[in-house]
Amino acid sequence: GFDPPHQSDTRTIYIANRFPQHGHYVPQKFADNRIISSKYTVWNFVPKNLFEQFRRVANFYFLIIFLVQLMIDTPTSPITSGLPLFFVITVTAIKQGYEDWLRHKADNEVNGAPVYVVRSGGLVKTRSKNIRVGDIVRVAKDETFPVDLVLLSSDRVDGSCHVTTASLDGETNLKTHVAVPETAVLQSVANLDKLVAVIECQQPEADLYRFVGRITVSQQTEEIVRPLGPESLLLRGARLKNTKEIFGVAVYTGMETKMALNYKSKSQKRSAVEKSMNSFLIIYLIILLFEAILSTILKYAWQAEEKWDEPWYNEKTEHERNSSKILRFISDFLAFLVLYNFIIPISLYVTVEMQKFLGSFFIGWDLDLYHEETNQRAQVNTSDLNEELGQVEYVFTDKTGTLTENEMQFRECSINGIKYQEVNGKLTPEGFTEDSPDGNRHSLMKEEELFLKAVCLCHTVQINADQTDGADGPWHANGIASPLEYYASSPDEKALVEAASRVGVVFTGTSGDSMEVKSLGKSERYKLLHVLEFDPNRRRMSVIVESPSGEKLLFTKGAESSILPRSKSGEIDKTRIHVDEFALKGLRTLCVAYRRFTPEEYQEIGKRLHEARTALQQREERLADVFNFIERDLELLGATGVEDKLQEKVQETIEALRLAGIKVWVLTGDKHETAVSVSLSCGHFHRTMNILELVQHKSDSTCAEQLRQLAKRIKEDHVIQHGLVVDGTSLSLALREHEKLFMEVCKNCSAVLCCRMAPLQKAKVVRLLKTSPEKPITLAIGDGANDVSMIQEAHVGIGIMGKEGRQAVRNSDYAIARFKFLSKLLFVHGHLYYIRIATLVQYFFYKNVCFITPQFLYQFFCLFSQQTLYDSVYLTLYNICFTSLPVLIYSLFEQHVHPHVLQSKPVLYRDISKNAHLGFKPFLYWTILGFFHAFVFFYGSYLLMGEDTSLLGNGQMFGNWTFGTLVFTVMVITVTMKMALETHFWTWINHFVTWGSIVFYFIFSLFYGGIIWPFLHTQDMYFVFVQLLSSGSAWFAIILIVVACLFLDVVKKVLYRHLQPTSTEKAQLTEAGSGINCLDSMCCFSDGETACTSVRRMLERLMGRCSPTRVNR
Repeated sequence: GFDPPHQSDTRTIYIANRFPQHGHYVPQKFADNRIISSKYTVWNFVPKNLFEQFRRVANFYFLIIFLVQLMIDTPTSPITSGLPLFFVITVTAIKQGYEDWLRHKADNEVNGAPVYVVRSGGLVKTRSKNIRVGDIVRVAKDETFPVDLVLLSSDRVDGSCHVTTASLDGETNLKTHVAVPETAVLQSVANLDKLVAVIECQQPEADLYRFVGRITVSQQTEEIVRPLGPESLLLRGARLKNTKEIFGVAVYTGMETKMALNYKSKSQKRSAVEKSMNSFLIIYLIILLFEAILSTILKYAWQAEEKWDEPWYNEKTEHERNSSKILRFISDFLAFLVLYNFIIPISLYVTVEMQKFLGSFFIGWDLDLYHEETNQRAQVNTSDLNEELGQVEYVFTDKTGTLTENEMQFRECSINGIKYQEVNGKLTPEGFTEDSPDGNRHSLMKEEELFLKAVCLCHTVQINADQTDGADGPWHANGIASPLEYYASSPDEKALVEAASRVGVVFTGTSGDSMEVKSLGKSERYKLLHVLEFDPNRRRMSVIVESPSGEKLLFTKGAESSILPRSKSGEIDKTRIHVDEFALKGLRTLCVAYRRFTPEEYQEIGKRLHEARTALQQREERLADVFNFIERDLELLGATGVEDKLQEKVQETIEALRLAGIKVWVLTGDKHETAVSVSLSCGHFHRTMNILELVQHKSDSTCAEQLRQLAKRIKEDHVIQHGLVVDGTSLSLALREHEKLFMEVCKNCSAVLCCRMAPLQKAKVVRLLKTSPEKPITLAIGDGANDVSMIQEAHVGIGIMGKEGRQAVRNSDYAIARFKFLSKLLFVHGHLYYIRIATLVQYFFYKNVCFITPQFLYQFFCLFSQQTLYDSVYLTLYNICFTSLPVLIYSLFEQHVHPHVLQSKPVLYRDISKNAHLGFKPFLYWTILGFFHAFVFFYGSYLLMGEDTSLLGNGQMFGNWTFGTLVFTVMVITVTMKMALETHFWTWINHFVTWGSIVFYFIFSLFYGGIIWPFLHTQDMYFVFVQLLSSGSAWFAIILIVVACLFLDVVKKVLYRHLQPTSTEKAQLTEAGSGINCLDSMCCFSDGETACTSVRRMLERLMGRCSPTRVNR
């Protein structure tokens, strides 16, 4: 997003744009209501896009070369570097232009949507883009809001409406928004037109859940001021539900709406491979400059001799004799630069882009990553990071909803110091026997009833509106309830309200400002006075209600760390013990408390709340103070324990990650004990592990002392594995002063668990590891809005399509439906993508070294006269046509090890960690190989044709073009065959492009050399190729040189495999022996029975190699 330039901190909005008549009033300028998500316009597309593309080193370099070719007399035509550059730039521009056109289309659809606005006493239909700040807008049921509105009135008497914000933060529950009472009564257009009111509110900001403002309504003589908060702001993009129509006044429009400010321009994440690619480019630039300088110096050394400086057949012109030495030197240097420039592969970028873009489809298509129950498949939001999935060293995962299902079930509770469980829809004290007849426990005791009422009143649960129509709603004549359908923003609340209704205290909905509770069949109405919303810092929420008897009560529920210290009576110690017992069982715990107010206290509170809520400056801080003032001297009622089930196969996945050498950190907001017990149950901590704790430190010194002791313990017993538990407060202390020490301890622990973490702390921990000296590759996986900062911070962010909405998915690079899919994503897709792209990059550099080195060697035989060895058409097409397809197809389909083997042996993942295949050694190997092959091509051809041998039957001799063509032919065949040697997984497409490339080269050359082309100024290649192929010895030479090149390669491979096989190569051997054959790999991405399986079995029976273990894999 962007911050709009505003002079003042607040904006003043005159409703319906009724500006004050008297005095000099200068209206503020506001943005119009157009949404612009596109990057380019028709006018700036070309300059802006070109600028972005030429920021790439290789593109810019080729542009310079092209300009040099235009300016000076160079050996090759400008087309040779201009055409590939033009091709690359055009392809990228078309792709980006198309994407942007789609954005424009979407924008126009949104901006042109019809809306109704109140103008001069009537409803006017206009387009969304014409709404101005201050307009009163009408929105009907199931429509989305076109701007950020402050709610004025709805079709309900109390001015409330229901909204879903699924497209903003992914929460599917209904949220209630309310209008201020003064405007809520104005339910018709005519009445609204008479409204005179002013809204003052803060300038736009991106936070969806924050809004600070006040409305001043002028009635007859007085002015009434009311606070406006998030509950009266309807956000653009949200949808109106269960409400016929609402009227609201536009406060933020267009690019200043909260939705637009949240269009986070994602910071570009770059993969490690791209960084290696750039460093290789620099090395090759150095080689290029070295070759050019060497050639230039040798040229002048050579020309120092008189007879070579000006031979009799090539006398200098007057102009050449008089030109300055320095200029001549520079132009010669530039000419050599142009001659050798192809050592830098321009098409590498395009091929890599295509590989990433096309390759990312495979993740979405993979059936193993498809979740049937929710009908969700894996999603790829960023295709730039595919290979990074193969490099992960640390996994940071959220607990709730990521490792667990986020489906809560009420298990037990503690009321007044006694533990209860739910048995057959009744609350039963622990140890209480059910043998006696039903009679003795039909009514609830007073404490139990109060506790259940607290649970039923202190929440933000909604009831499906279709069920609350009659006053008696879902209750039938016989008093039996049809189960109500509850909506809640947090699954915990829903589980608790549902449990209470099963036990006999039923929340039957809200009407107006009162909440209805049916306790054992008799209905009670509680008037809702205030809601003190939940926030992560307080970790609790409260409601203030007036009971039917007129008492003012405060009900609070929240984390035990925030409730118990504020309680002054009730069974505090017993409850604390129970809470810890619940936590040890892995239950999520909440404490419930209440407080009675005297009328005087209540007045004081009402006044303070109103002041804090109407403040325009520092509203949050003031509210926090007031909330603290209200929520104290509580009387503890009890605690609840709710279970969150583990997702399936979490244990196996975490174990596999550990085998692959990946360290797993769990970062959660949960209680210490709950988190530890879940960690044990999901296999993150083992029972045999020595668990070290760094918790509940208040001061720096104790924290440091503890850290030193832990470090000492780890050094002493390094035999067993250690697990570390840290909580949020200790963590912030440890990070403040003792970062090094803390990192030392963490690195020596095989599992780390951080509990009680705030969202930003999660991101801090990720950043800390990311920037540590080893620079490990990190992956963060989470499902809620609280994980977004950590997902954006890590190198790879993965969102889980869970119950907590779509926020995480929208901000992630990849999205999957379940945690267990992570293993396939990393061990199979990540591994294969990395191998593919690593080979792709190295091979590209190799084929260009092969291509240009003969050109350099040729200069020694032509007096450094910058004569080119190959024809310029060949120069242009080598990278575009003759050698590009086999490597692209390889980089899409290669599976060097079968996917099933990769997944069942996570250890293989270690073979590619730390960017092993793009290190300096493999790079050196490929470069030297390229130089070696180039020498063989050149000197092999030279030895054959060298001393004026006549190779044609009629005694004619070959010219230099024929020599060059011979070298080029050998080169195209060798380079293509080298790719074939690298390929382990052959599909018909691989065969088609590999052999097709060679055939295409021959056909093209015959066609190109067989015609006189009128637009070429020289016909150098006329009939050269046909002549070359009519010589038997040339054919012999081609075969001999190709075999000589590749023979050493094959020998090296065979020797290495037998003497020092890597574990990947061993896996390839076991796979070859295990009957996973090519028939099966056609269905490589399916797990169960497929069409291929039965065919495979039949064939295996025929071949007689069927054993039961083999069939089921």
